[in-house]
Amino acid sequence: MAAVNPEADSHTDPRRIRTLSVWVIAALMVAFALLGGTLRSVVYDSTALSTAGTVFAGIFVQALPFLALGVVLSALLAVFVTPDRLSRWLPNRPSAAVLTAAASGAALPGCECGSVPLARRMFGEGALGAAALTFMLAAPAINPIVVVSTVVAFPGQPQMVGARVGASLLTAIIMGLAWAKWGRPEWITRRLPKPAANDTPRWRAFAETARHDFLAAASYLVIGAAAAAALHVLVPQWVFEKLAGQLLLGVLVMAILAVVLALCSEGDAFVAASLTMLPLVPRLVFLVVGPAIDIKLFAMQAGIFGRAFAIRFAPATFVVATVVATVVGVLVLGGGA
Repeated sequence: MAAVNPEADSHTDPRRIRTLSVWVIAALMVAFALLGGTLRSVVYDSTALSTAGTVFAGIFVQALPFLALGVVLSALLAVFVTPDRLSRWLPNRPSAAVLTAAASGAALPGCECGSVPLARRMFGEGALGAAALTFMLAAPAINPIVVVSTVVAFPGQPQMVGARVGASLLTAIIMGLAWAKWGRPEWITRRLPKPAANDTPRWRAFAETARHDFLAAASYLVIGAAAAAALHVLVPQWVFEKLAGQLLLGVLVMAILAVVLALCSEGDAFVAASLTMLPLVPRLVFLVVGPAIDIKLFAMQAGIFGRAFAIRFAPATFVVATVVATVVGVLVLGGGA
């Protein structure tokens, strides 16, 4: 029997997968190029497909620059700003640490995918758990990139921008203070591995981090843009009229949609802005809940903090974010369309 070299398999399998992916992408590009004329005529002859294509392209093209900028800044933060340095900046008092972490989240751009492991490292290095979790919720929701993208997505509606920032900030602070009062360290069942010596150049680490985050975030943006386009075309108008007439139902539907779509916070404002058939309050709930908790964040929290933490923290975050966004929306936006 021939001997099997596991080390050789571990090196060749990833290359085979990568090569196969490249060939699949190349084949799809050739197929679309050959069928371009036929596909174009099909789209032009269908009002529904034309509308869906316009909505999808508008959302994707508008959101992509903010997504790219957010990924670059987030990668720079991950490479050059260490968690122990962030921990040393925090006060010792939980309440003061929570407020400081919330303000830091507003100043430091970072997507939600990067904020979860960063918060776990802060937690593990002795920083206050309440501050770490506050930063985890605040950073992807109210950082400058998200604020600017929301301004662009909702032109002439500064109240929408203020409501998003205020509701997201309040959600992060409430959850941080709640952990300080009721959180239990034994819920954190996953332990971080000891850091190994790493001589990888920072530029290479930055490039790999940015590449990984961009591909992951862009894939979710494609899903979100496609879902928004499908909502415009496939869902009957009477459904939106029903949602518009019942605030609580619309809020619940948009909160669940935010969890399921799992969009990147740098691009979700353009998806929400495209849903003009819904009032502003449910769309605000969509923008506040998404960066706080969604499917991918729940999986990351379970994998990095532990399942005991995730099954308690995630539902509580969903309820707090939904309620806070609804209350702030009614007070600031007046429930208007």
